[in-house]
This record gives sequence, structure tokens and C-alpha cells, in this order.
Amino acid sequence: MKQTILLSGLCAAVLCGCADVRVNEYQRPEAPAKASWSRPSETAVSASDTISPQWWTEFRDPYLDSLVAKAIAGNFDLKILAARIDVANLQIAEARAGGQPSVDIGAGANLEKSTGQRFSKLLSLGSQVNWDIDVWGKVSKGVQAQTAEFKATEADWRAGYLTLVAGVSTTYFQILQLDEQIERQQRALARNQQILGIFETMRNNGLVPATQVVRQRAETARLTKDLLELRRFRDVSENALATLLGVPAGDFKVPAGRLQGKVQVPVVPTGLPSQLLARRPDVIAAEFRVLVAHDLMGQAKLAQLPSISLTGRGGSASFALGDLLKSFTFGLAPSINIPALNPAIKARAKTSEAQVKVAEQDYRRTVVAAFEDAENALVNLDAHRQQREQLQLQVSELRQVAATSAAQLAAGLISQLEVFENERSLLAAELSLLTSHQQVLADTVTLYKALGGGWAAVEVANARD
Repeated sequence: MKQTILLSGLCAAVLCGCADVRVNEYQRPEAPAKASWSRPSETAVSASDTISPQWWTEFRDPYLDSLVAKAIAGNFDLKILAARIDVANLQIAEARAGGQPSVDIGAGANLEKSTGQRFSKLLSLGSQVNWDIDVWGKVSKGVQAQTAEFKATEADWRAGYLTLVAGVSTTYFQILQLDEQIERQQRALARNQQILGIFETMRNNGLVPATQVVRQRAETARLTKDLLELRRFRDVSENALATLLGVPAGDFKVPAGRLQGKVQVPVVPTGLPSQLLARRPDVIAAEFRVLVAHDLMGQAKLAQLPSISLTGRGGSASFALGDLLKSFTFGLAPSINIPALNPAIKARAKTSEAQVKVAEQDYRRTVVAAFEDAENALVNLDAHRQQREQLQLQVSELRQVAATSAAQLAAGLISQLEVFENERSLLAAELSLLTSHQQVLADTVTLYKALGGGWAAVEVANARD
């Protein structure tokens, strides 16, 4: 019998020795890299230059600053992310508890009465201590994995913070743009109504056909419909902003304002592409989750090794309460568990290796998407800036035409109708310039967000004990 037990133990030890339990040091997964941006920044920056964490203040609009502050305090998506940080932090202690002794204390009574027998009672008091000794560091690996997950949830909060501030900024800019569009649309509608009156007078005098009047009425109806659509869109945008602030839609109103002249366009230092991987929160979160998978793989591999447990018991039993604490019984039961023949543990180790590969591919996908976001933001910003310059020239020239036509009207050289037509062309160009200005502002916000929004660089590694 003893030989059989010894032989079984030797076979189990040999099988454990054959298991792959090596856990290499964590290394950042290889991912696509960039040496420079395709569109160089307007300002030369060094690797140490960073965007201000309060980058939205660069737009020089105090009302925007107040909106961002209100959103950070009230947005529910951000509060959910903050609550997840708390959960992940508490789970570190939960993981650490797996390597600590546990103590159970119990008390009981056994009362018994049989026919023809005297009533009997047995009182008992006992305790048990269980301790799975973390010989190989399996529990420590679990603690490291949960700590990395905690760091990942912190990065998730920063990414959510960036998304929120970007959403508040662009929605606010859109509302101001709509205010200016509504103002100009009202002017355009008034001008077309005046033109309609002129055409009606000319038709009554036989100077233009009736179709000209009908065509102008259709144009006036179109402008009225567009004005209603602009007002609807402003209300919807205001409701979206209220939700971002954590306020019920309809309960928050933005004062009417003007986008141009109120919101300044800052120059964004783009930095170096390599900085993106250390500063952008979603990239950092993705890499921390690679580290989580790596640590869980190490834990699964170490689970293939023998585990040592200590169980201690102590207690007392007596038929009388007064005698319960007079005598005690103690016991200690060490044990070794060799999981060499447990297929579930080996399968779990293989699964954890595959999950590391999934996390690595997700990290690479996030890196590539981050480069695309930054490149697109640079391309859009550069193109829209150039378009705005051309629109500014167009508006300037049309203003000269409008001023000249007004002088010609005063001298009786042209008709009021020609003046109205010139003003309508100028108004259309001014609307295009307004749209371009809003696009430049939105592109700037997107670039701030794409470059990491001013968060400090983070080194992804296991926390030191």
C-alpha cells in the first residue's frame, strides 16, 4: 500500500515537472509605429511639449469653460466610469485575500429526547483555520492582474473624460453656429420677401411674367422651411448638450450667441507620433488589458503546480454549559494537492495563452485607429483652414460688390432688385464661411482628443509590491 502511494506521488510530480509553467516578463506587444506626421504642425514642438490638460480654455470662451465644468460634475457616463474604478480597486483586496488565512468560528447544540430515555444535550464550540500557502506566487499574479485592470479602468475614465469634453465643445460650437445661421436666414427671408413684392409690382405692370412671381414665392417657401429646420436642429442640439451635462432635456437653455468673434481658434502643438502611445487613454487602457491577460496566463500556468494547504481545528464540547471551556481539542492537517491529472487546469492554461493573443491584437487595432484619428484630424484641419481662407477672400470681394451696388443704387444706375441679388450672394458666402469656421473649431477639438488631450504619459507595467 505504501509503495502504491509513493509511486502515485512520484508519477504526479513527474507530470507536474513536464507542465509549462514558465512566465516571461511582460513586454509591450509589437505594433505599427510612425516617425512623423504626414501634415507637419504649424509650430515646432519638442518631445517634452504637451497639450494643456485644460485644453478647452484655449478657445477663450468663459461660457464654454463653465459648460465643461458642469459636464464633468454631472455627466452620468463619467460617473459610471468612476464607479467602475472603485469596483476595480476593491477587487484588488478581494484577489489578495486568496493568499491569506481564513478563520471560521462556530457554536452549536445537539438536543435529544427519546421515549424512555432521559433528555440529553451536547454543547460545542469550535474554530477552523484554512490557509492555502502561495508558494509559487499564483495569488500574487492574480493581484497583479487585478491591479492592471484597475489601471485600465482609470484610463477608461480618462478616455470618457476626453470624449465628454469634446462632445460638449463641439455641440456648443454647433449651437452658436445655428444661432448665426438663423439670424442670417431671417435676413435672407426678409430680402426675398422684398424681392417678391418687387416682382408682384412688376407683374401688375406687365414687366415680368407670372411665372417669375411663382418662382419667387417657391424660393420664399424654401427659405421659410429651412429656417424652421434650423430652429428644430438648434433645439435638438440643446437637448443633446443638456444630456451631456446630466440635466433633463428641455430644462437647460443656451443663451443665443455668435460663433465668429466669440470663440478663438488656437494653434494645436501636435507633438511626435511616438507620444501618442504613452498619452492617449484608450491606447493605454488597451495595453493594460494586455498586461491583465499576461498576468492571468501566468496565474493559470502556476495553477498546474502542487499547492500546499494548512488546516487547523480547535474546539470544545460538553454536556453542561459550565464545563464547555474546561477542555479543548486541537488539530493540524497539512496537505499537498498535485493537480497533474486535472484536465480542466491544463485547458485553462491553454485558453489563457490564447486570450493574451486576443488582447495583443486589440491593442494593435487601437494603436492603428489612434494614428488614423490623429492623421484625419490633421488633414481635415489643414483643408478646412485653407478653405476658410478662400471663403474669407470671397466674402471680402462680395462685400465690395455689395457696397458698390449700394452706391450705384443711390445714383440711380441700377435697380433695387440687383442690389438684393448681390446681398443674397454675399449672405450665401457668409454662411459658407460660418460653416467653415465651425468645422475648423470642431477639427481642433478632434485633434486635441486624438492626441491624448494633455494627459501625462503612462508606463504600462506591473505595480511594485
